[in-house]
Amino acid sequence: MNGETNMVQSQTSEIPIFPPGDLWSEEPPLESYRHLKQLLLLLACLERFWKNRNDFFVAANMSVYYSTRQRKSEEMRGPDFFVVLDTERRERKSWVIWEEEGKYPNFIIEVLSDSTANTDRGLKKQLYQDIWRTPDYFWFDPYTLEFQGFHLMNGEYQAIQANEQGWLWSEQLQLYLGILEEKLRFFTQAGELVLTPEEEADTERARAQEAIAEVDAERQRSAILRKKLQEMGINPDDIT
Repeated sequence: MNGETNMVQSQTSEIPIFPPGDLWSEEPPLESYRHLKQLLLLLACLERFWKNRNDFFVAANMSVYYSTRQRKSEEMRGPDFFVVLDTERRERKSWVIWEEEGKYPNFIIEVLSDSTANTDRGLKKQLYQDIWRTPDYFWFDPYTLEFQGFHLMNGEYQAIQANEQGWLWSEQLQLYLGILEEKLRFFTQAGELVLTPEEEADTERARAQEAIAEVDAERQRSAILRKKLQEMGINPDDIT
């Protein structure tokens, strides 16, 4: 009997114990790989463009705790992409308002999905306007390409008017946001695309190749001219 009991206990101990399936996560999963790529693109572009600045914090899909009672167990939201200005540029696991001199995000983008679009257009927009007082709020749908932006004026969000290219201006970032190849991108006030590190490297390589090609072309022109002078009986070395 004891042998059977020990066998049952041994078999029971080998059965893996899985966590309950209803564990609450502070951050909802991203809707799709396209949503993830969009957020990574925004992060890479802004961090490269501001690589010489140390007075901002930018994050994606990170928890923001804003409880007036300074409790992380209540009043939390996770914007898809946000920027805080006039703060120390350093790594953080989350943004805790009462640990950051009361600073809320200056700029927010929500990437719309079927499950979050109504909340992003309604509840979150109201929260960012009335409680967080976030000056610039944008949303973008990576599938339908729905794109809108709002700037806080006199306590209420006013829709930002697009320029001729269809871009929207962010007062906080001093950058335009616009759609290029079905992706939301940043543009400078002069209209230049804010590049990713990879795009910047590709651009530099292309410029280097153009410079090399120009030098080669100049050498060829010089060689042709030298030959023609020699055919005319003129020594090119005698020409100053």
